[in-house]
Amino acid sequence: MSVFVDKNTRLVVAGITGKEGQFHTRACAAYGTKVVAGVTPGKGGQKMDDIPVFNTMEQARKETGCNVAMIFVPPPFAADSIMEAASAGVPLVVAITEGIPVLDMMKAYHFIKASGVRLIGPNCPGIISPGKAKVGIMPGPIHKEGTVGVVSRSGTLTYEVVDQLTLNGVGQSTCIGIGGDPVIGTNFIDALKAFEADPETKGIVMVGEIGGSAEEDAAAFIKRNVTKPVIGFIAGLTAPPGRRMGHAGAIISGSSGTGQAKIEAMEKAGITVVRNLGQLGKTALELFPK
Repeated sequence: MSVFVDKNTRLVVAGITGKEGQFHTRACAAYGTKVVAGVTPGKGGQKMDDIPVFNTMEQARKETGCNVAMIFVPPPFAADSIMEAASAGVPLVVAITEGIPVLDMMKAYHFIKASGVRLIGPNCPGIISPGKAKVGIMPGPIHKEGTVGVVSRSGTLTYEVVDQLTLNGVGQSTCIGIGGDPVIGTNFIDALKAFEADPETKGIVMVGEIGGSAEEDAAAFIKRNVTKPVIGFIAGLTAPPGRRMGHAGAIISGSSGTGQAKIEAMEKAGITVVRNLGQLGKTALELFPK
């Protein structure tokens, strides 16, 4: 099995006619994802390759039955695009866009929650179920079908972890980049619940970073609810307090959000913590069921 996306995914891309939208739509389609529609206001009736373009998400949903939306809309308009997809009844929205204003995202977050739609992102690399579907910007060739679920706040660290897993012969069931912004739709606990419920996911890799309390909260959840082995990694251990490091959410304030506190919480929860990222693939090969 896989989590959230699979061979039944029917993808619509908001912003499909832009440069980035075109490039990554083609990459998703080349991987095998069924891309059934695109949305760009004012360009309805056109096509991007053989993919029909609609003026609105509602039209795309009605005409194609799309069930996953990928957002490649510029930051000032991305929150509205997320809410438009939710309003049209698309059950899963994956927002790749970086730099969405926080107040805009707060509005979109509450709209999404009220509508019952799942949002992944924003400012994330998306999601991939190897061999089934790719929605986002993750490089497809580094992934391998298997039984390990990966969830990460960092896009580039996701790629590094996946590459190590694959090189060590450890395949993945689904890899989810949840994004590093302060306001995101799907968090670690949401992903952990899905992996725990998936009978074909036998182990989990959780990649966190400094800032906030998401990792501590996830560790407490794992201790109470997760029966599968978990490997954890925390990025940013050498970051100075009070300075933002890359992601908007990666900032230490006082004693909150430190890497050491996260590591301690994870170890207390029974998570196997890898401090040297270069050892993660080898650790996974030893820990996870074959």
